[in-house]
Amino acid sequence: MENQKAATGVNRAKMYQLALFPLNNGATNVYYVLILSYISTFGNNVLAIGTIFASVMVTGMRVFDAVTDPIIGALMDRTNGKFGKFRPFMVIGNVIMALSTFVLYILTPYIPADKQWLRYVAFVLLYAIWVIGYTFQTSVTRSGQTVLTNDPNQRPLFTIFNTVGSMAGMGVMQFLAPIIRANVADYSSADFYSFLAPIGIITSIVLTILAMIGIWEKDNPKYFGLGGAAQEKIKLSEYWEIIKNNNPMQRLMVAGAGCKLALSIATNVTVLCMLYGCMMGNYDSLYLPMMVMGYVFSVPFFILTVRTSQKKGQKASLMKYITLALVSYVGVLVLLLLWKQGNPAVNLTLWNNGAFSINLYTILFVLFFGIGYGAYYSTADMPIPMVADCSDYETYRSGKYIPGVMGTLFSLVDKLVSSLSATVVGIAVSVIGLENLPTAETPYSAGMNRVVIILFCLIPMAAWIITLLVMKGYILTGDKMKEIQTVNAARKQGMEEGMTMEEAMAKWKTIEDVKGV
Repeated sequence: MENQKAATGVNRAKMYQLALFPLNNGATNVYYVLILSYISTFGNNVLAIGTIFASVMVTGMRVFDAVTDPIIGALMDRTNGKFGKFRPFMVIGNVIMALSTFVLYILTPYIPADKQWLRYVAFVLLYAIWVIGYTFQTSVTRSGQTVLTNDPNQRPLFTIFNTVGSMAGMGVMQFLAPIIRANVADYSSADFYSFLAPIGIITSIVLTILAMIGIWEKDNPKYFGLGGAAQEKIKLSEYWEIIKNNNPMQRLMVAGAGCKLALSIATNVTVLCMLYGCMMGNYDSLYLPMMVMGYVFSVPFFILTVRTSQKKGQKASLMKYITLALVSYVGVLVLLLLWKQGNPAVNLTLWNNGAFSINLYTILFVLFFGIGYGAYYSTADMPIPMVADCSDYETYRSGKYIPGVMGTLFSLVDKLVSSLSATVVGIAVSVIGLENLPTAETPYSAGMNRVVIILFCLIPMAAWIITLLVMKGYILTGDKMKEIQTVNAARKQGMEEGMTMEEAMAKWKTIEDVKGV
């Protein structure tokens, strides 16, 4: 009887909840593109702030962002008001980001050029305020999954819905940006940002509201770990000990951070301008089609990754498709090494004099890039539901329910490493003698091809190799997660019937203990 109750203790989400809550990631990814992809270019070209200063400042603020993560995570773990644990952070974060972005992109260009010191101060201060809001809302995406569902068959679906949510945010901004650049103003003009920013702000607000609807029912104490509303508060001094003993979380932080760094660099607008504009000579006809192709190639891989995750666990799925991405990018690397300026046979081409035109080089590039990007992009957000696995493992291991800190500690390392992206790109551009970050209109200069090869290919490949090595020892397989959820459900049922946490933890340690009752 107790075993049956434990089985029914598995928390499952309704389909609309699985579909809507990940839009929170889409809401923040709007700003990932709007701020992190363009902030250096905006500071450099619109506010006339030095290239190195703008790039290094972005890195410094990402470090600040990372440091605030565990603080906000601890605050979240201690929050349990009438509005829930997670929804307050979604609202506060989105409001802060909306206001700071509006002032940054629309008002700061009006600061007179003869008051350049004020431009520097406003640039840094507004970005710092934005960072706090970003941390508030992004921390919910990872931590909120623990209440949404703990069903090992449902949790992999989060990756698909999360990607759809990301595309609703990040994809919309990436799609609109080149259209605005071509029809309104280019990246070096204040008009570009004053046009794009309001669109991004409104999009993010709408996605946040939908995400709140998705988690509304589950943002309830009865879904908070083993103890629910009676969950014991964790002292700040205990957090280090908890993370030190959670080996899966340590491995996931390293793997996730490396992949995030690779994605941040490879999709940086400056890198793509150098690849499709400066090298290949036609940014307008290449950037958008290649981005769409990447998304199209991703679709079948999303289906495959979910099926693999449901059958063998998320670790098996992550490693399988990252391996495929690594192999495919060997082909991309070879093609970029073969590229020669002015030789049409080894240059990307989709249109020529208004007519569709394609060569063998382009076909091979599309195939290698498409398969590699599709395989990787389908796993890019997989560490997010895996953080929830690590949080459930911590509850299984110690009885502690700390989704806020578990999620934000993952973000801490993730952001510390990915914060290097703007600095890496800025330094790489400076090394080849450019004073300003390249845009789509910048002519090709010697050394750009080597910079693109390193940033677009070699760094992602190195990150994937590190991920494969680190995740080899990750113990949270599909079978292990099923055991963890069964044991946690039995313990929670026992506590609801009057047992203390210590008694429940002692009685049910493995799945054999549950089956033996």
